[in-house]
Amino acid sequence: MNRIFGSSSTKKPKPTLQDAINATDARVASVEVKIRKLDGELLRYKEQMSKLRSGPGKNAIQQRALRVLQQKKLYEGQLNQLQQQTFNMESAALTTDNLRNTMATVDAMKLANKEMRKQYGKIDIDKIENMHYDMEELLEQANEIQESLGRSYAVPDEIDEADLEAELDALQLEEEEEGPSYLADLNKVPDFLDDPPVETSEPTTKEAVKTT
Repeated sequence: MNRIFGSSSTKKPKPTLQDAINATDARVASVEVKIRKLDGELLRYKEQMSKLRSGPGKNAIQQRALRVLQQKKLYEGQLNQLQQQTFNMESAALTTDNLRNTMATVDAMKLANKEMRKQYGKIDIDKIENMHYDMEELLEQANEIQESLGRSYAVPDEIDEADLEAELDALQLEEEEEGPSYLADLNKVPDFLDDPPVETSEPTTKEAVKTT
């Protein structure tokens, strides 16, 4: 029998929420078209009644206009209901999407937490502390070596600046008392001469006259 009439399990899939929203939007568009058509008819009846005087003809057009207006009110009520349904379904769809995103975020956080626990489980805090202490000791040794290499030889470690200034002032005072030494060295006999130089005087004026 299933081969002839088919199995009852082969059913069409149920429409999703987005399918229902699309269908409702199509109905809304159809109702809006009908309302615009009725608005056109009401405008035409209004123009006709403005040209007629009170009488059977005007009353007949007025009755038609009332029926069109009644239809328009019904369509407007249906349009409001459809729009409200669309709003409710879109709100439900938005809530569903938010829940789906929230669940995805929770799953990602769980996975990240599991991975972090796995990674941090491989870290030994005591080893890190010991390594930190070793680094501090190495840095201290390096500083001591640098200080030892930069030490000055034959120079006292602590020199009083006041003593240096006093010694400098004393040297300046001695130079002022002695005066420049280059003038005293002019009359000094050079070391390369064995005998002192003999002074020679020019002949006087009287001896010069006698010779003439």
